[in-house]
Amino acid sequence: MASPLLRILLVEDDEEDFLLTGKLLKKNTRTVFEVTWAMSSAAALTELENPYDACLVDYHLGAETGLLFIEQAIAHGFAGPLILLTGRGDHDIDVEAMKAGAADYLVKDEMTAPLLERVIRHAVERKSAQSALNRSEEQLRQAQKMEAMGCLAGGVAHDFNNLLSIVLSYSELCAEGLKEGDRMRDDLAQITEAGLRAAGLTRQLLAFSHQQVLEPVVLDLNGVFGKLEPMLQRLIGEDVELVSRPGRDLRRITADPGQVEQVIMNLVVNARDAMPQGGKLTITTSDVTLDETYASRHVGVKPGAHVLLTVSDTGTGMDRATMARIFEPFFTTKELGKGTGLGLATVFGIVRQSGGSIGVESELGTGTSFKVYFPMVEAALGRRRSEAPTLDRVSLFGTETVLLVEDDERVRSLVRAILLKFGYLVLEAQSAGDAFLVSEQTKGVIDLLLTDVVMPRMSGRQLAERLIMERPEMKVLYMSGYTNDAVVRHGVTSTTIGFIQKPITPEPLMRKIREVLDTDRVAQSSGVMAAALPVSVSS
Repeated sequence: MASPLLRILLVEDDEEDFLLTGKLLKKNTRTVFEVTWAMSSAAALTELENPYDACLVDYHLGAETGLLFIEQAIAHGFAGPLILLTGRGDHDIDVEAMKAGAADYLVKDEMTAPLLERVIRHAVERKSAQSALNRSEEQLRQAQKMEAMGCLAGGVAHDFNNLLSIVLSYSELCAEGLKEGDRMRDDLAQITEAGLRAAGLTRQLLAFSHQQVLEPVVLDLNGVFGKLEPMLQRLIGEDVELVSRPGRDLRRITADPGQVEQVIMNLVVNARDAMPQGGKLTITTSDVTLDETYASRHVGVKPGAHVLLTVSDTGTGMDRATMARIFEPFFTTKELGKGTGLGLATVFGIVRQSGGSIGVESELGTGTSFKVYFPMVEAALGRRRSEAPTLDRVSLFGTETVLLVEDDERVRSLVRAILLKFGYLVLEAQSAGDAFLVSEQTKGVIDLLLTDVVMPRMSGRQLAERLIMERPEMKVLYMSGYTNDAVVRHGVTSTTIGFIQKPITPEPLMRKIREVLDTDRVAQSSGVMAAALPVSVSS
């Protein structure tokens, strides 16, 4: 086995001591040392701009001390071990060296070739281990920070979705009662438009917090990009050159096609904004394999075969402080009013929820490159589940009895008003306990249980399971402002036939209710348990 090579910078103002130390380093047979000599602190600091594994520093450096140089080297960013050499043994100097940041301390008169080699090698190994530990701790802190932000973002989005249900639905209901040409309709349209934009922001927050409902299929990344390319050219403008380099025989990934499109769109918009004077935007795809070493150095990365999407620009670039925050929600470098700071946060959430990872490389004045890794799968291309059939407005009316269970009084009042408007008979309950009491007191048929998923003491799924035992003919529709992770934890998946995501608005709610009721009837006539039928999820 070949001996390891270590590059050493020896900072020594005495030529004889330099030659003596050099001879000791050459005498050992375990490690090969490549030694560079610097006679002063200034020369050594300049030389440390080159890569070195360790630095040996004499205690006396003319008018300065080796202790001062050690502090300066650390301040200049030298990451290797610094070992102090002195002509006499002195415990006080030893302590001062450690305080200054030295990795070890050697007395010149006591140095032997084996001792010098062993001290340097152990110092390098300790420094390498410490650097790896520091990286792991930093990755953990970053992961914890992003997780905490995700929890906060998801909670905000949930509460906001309840409020938006009220704003959007009552705006729509009020507008329906006004005649065409009424100026109030225009005012209500402005409210609705603002509400829809706010709903879009909550969807981005849910994407960042990994709580959106996805519809993943096996897909070809080149195919997704190919469909977007004509639109991307129009989006970036004539002053930006778009270069696409799709990989040949690209392997498959599992992801939601719509969400992958959003990832590409957001990265392209971010690149365009970084090139206000024009430039070059390059999008490439390729198959790559990430090893254990790479995965250990990058938070959230899993080793194995991946499909890589790279979006690079020749724009303004970013400094390290900016790169450390770019995926945080609401962080933006754009002028006030020019951006929400959710674009890259959304990308981060979509990629992580899809099982992938994302990294960024950038230099000021040079440009930026985002690298998105999707795990590779061995499967045939898939298709989205078919959408529910379109119903005209008259078909949305019904006369069935609905048991409405919602712990938020304002949302419950809203949904009750919508149900009554469309002809349904409504029984309502604030909690699961109230729902059991209402069911017990109702002698007739309850056609549908419309329940929130996340409620105090008992979830909507637990409530449904117990009520169906007493009323097997009853159908179930779940609704929630939380999505995916929170909903799945309570036993409702995105493939469940009856699930609608808040914010609630009248027409989508009625369509989903009719879908559940009517599809169940067809399924029952075929002897299939309707609650297990996979269909599309409304949003």
